[in-house]
Amino acid sequence: MEDLARLKGVWKGRRVLVTGGTGVVGTNLVNRLEGLGAEVTAIVRDWVPRSRILGYWLSGESGVNLVRGELEDYALLERTIAEYETGYIFHLGAQAIVPVGNASPAGTFRANILGTWNLLEAARVVSAYAPLVKGICVASSDKAYGASKDLPYTEDQPLAGTHPYEVSKSCCDLIARSYAATYGLPVAVARMGNIYGPGDLNFNRVIPGTIRSLLAGERPRIRSDGTPVREYFFVGDAVEAYLALAEKAGQKGVKGEAFNFSSGEKATVLEVVEMITKKTGLKQKPVILGESRHEIQDQYLSIGKAKKVLAWKPRYTLDEGLDLTIPWYREVFG
Repeated sequence: MEDLARLKGVWKGRRVLVTGGTGVVGTNLVNRLEGLGAEVTAIVRDWVPRSRILGYWLSGESGVNLVRGELEDYALLERTIAEYETGYIFHLGAQAIVPVGNASPAGTFRANILGTWNLLEAARVVSAYAPLVKGICVASSDKAYGASKDLPYTEDQPLAGTHPYEVSKSCCDLIARSYAATYGLPVAVARMGNIYGPGDLNFNRVIPGTIRSLLAGERPRIRSDGTPVREYFFVGDAVEAYLALAEKAGQKGVKGEAFNFSSGEKATVLEVVEMITKKTGLKQKPVILGESRHEIQDQYLSIGKAKKVLAWKPRYTLDEGLDLTIPWYREVFG
């Protein structure tokens, strides 16, 4: 209760812009900010009818301002930041699926790289006349590090993406920090592992895809051979990480810095699928396709910097997070 009261004190009345508002993190972040009393504006690109299940704010029945448009539209971003007198920006909007990046690299580069510099340039231009922006959080990824045998990744390791999605995140990460170093914008970067939880409708991701398949009476499909190691990061922890980062984004030691956020728990893809299967009580065995291409084998992060500098730590284990996630899909897909 004390933490909730403190957060309400921080965010009540704050004017906040969220890009990527219909993604799993964006949806949960908007809901959280609304609950804390912030005045939220969300940029939404595509209107997908099933998105109505993500949050009542998407139906226009709440106080959230909905702006329809793309990150590639610089004029829209400048207008939105200025018109809504934005104080904090959470830049989560991106093409976030690795296979889509491989299939459509140009679209991925436009959305992720051009979209990031458009947003930061708009914030810089508006701030030159009305210095309202106090914190900008840019979503990078553990994929920005590329493939490395030096694990866990630490923030001082070079960014070395190889394939389109990884490269796009390496680039937007570097661009974000350059705006802090060159123009003094209060930008901080979040590098997170594989996020899951209520609200994720990207079913080519292993956790929502597995849950949906099982509930439909189908065998889950694993694109890889099941051996890649990842950290699976509950969306509630991701939201709190973004709030902690934004609150201190303008401070020395945070501005211009990148921070890893993750669960601290490692698991193979097959272990996660088996865990979900056991929790649902369903018996379908997975189909291991072994057809994934250009994906990193093993990835996990050191979160010591976030613990020390931001006083942040994850609250949910994978077991606990799945117990909160599976019932959401049961309710949605009945």
